[in-house]
Amino acid sequence: MDQVAYLGNSGEYTSFTFNDRCIRFFTGRNLIRYTAVKEWDHGYLVVNCRNHTAPERDEEDYIDLIPILENLLIEPDAFLEPIKEVEIVHD
Repeated sequence: MDQVAYLGNSGEYTSFTFNDRCIRFFTGRNLIRYTAVKEWDHGYLVVNCRNHTAPERDEEDYIDLIPILENLLIEPDAFLEPIKEVEIVHD
């Protein structure tokens, strides 16, 4: 089983994909793309991204997947436990 999850976006929606599950959620209209995952801590991500408000430089942002998973009725611990790394993917 793969231990890598993938983070990407399509317009204002972010996708977090692990194995056969893809979770999509609204991120915001300013997001251009993610550029790096700086930290992964069991559902909490620190990322660099490019935004329309400052397209010439990366900005740090934060994503907490636990409340998103809970809203989707997905058990966070069971879903997140096997993930050891998160990589950026671009469409």
